[in-house]
Amino acid sequence: MMKSFAQDGAFLEIAQQQHVIFYHLGYFSHGIVAAMAEVVKLQLEFEGVAGTTRRKLFSSFIELSQNVLHYSADALPTEPPEDAKLGQGSVCISRQDGHYQMLCANPIASDKVNALRDRLEPLRSMSLEQIKQAYRESLRAETPADSKGAGLGFLTMARDASAPLEFAFHPSTQDAGITLFCLKATI
Repeated sequence: MMKSFAQDGAFLEIAQQQHVIFYHLGYFSHGIVAAMAEVVKLQLEFEGVAGTTRRKLFSSFIELSQNVLHYSADALPTEPPEDAKLGQGSVCISRQDGHYQMLCANPIASDKVNALRDRLEPLRSMSLEQIKQAYRESLRAETPADSKGAGLGFLTMARDASAPLEFAFHPSTQDAGITLFCLKATI
């Protein structure tokens, strides 16, 4: 019992040293995302984060959480409606060197890696104006078949970020059909 408590203290100390504002690892549902959004909103207000930065952080937090909820390969079905599910993953907000880091990780089907990389890689070299133009074009376009929205999530995060989005894929050592998708946005 005491060892576990000591480990919890170590986690808290590390989180404080790393300036972690919010962290969640587990399943995501619409209700959980709504509750987490309220916590994030209050925490950002408490931290005194400027309005524009707070909006960008909140928007990116919602996009990252929606990504886990909708696209996690480790999902539990729920009662109707049929599109409801619990997606497993993690999201973290921390403050580093005057910027905020938004991190997200969730398992995806390995056969989706190339398509996801093809959507993300061009964003890394686009100017802010090009990202805004692509965003406007996506608003007018039809929803992509593999998207739960209008395909605006990555564009929204890229538009609000102060550096190019970073991403990585880590194939599972336990399941050849699963890859861990990691995404980082700096605000």
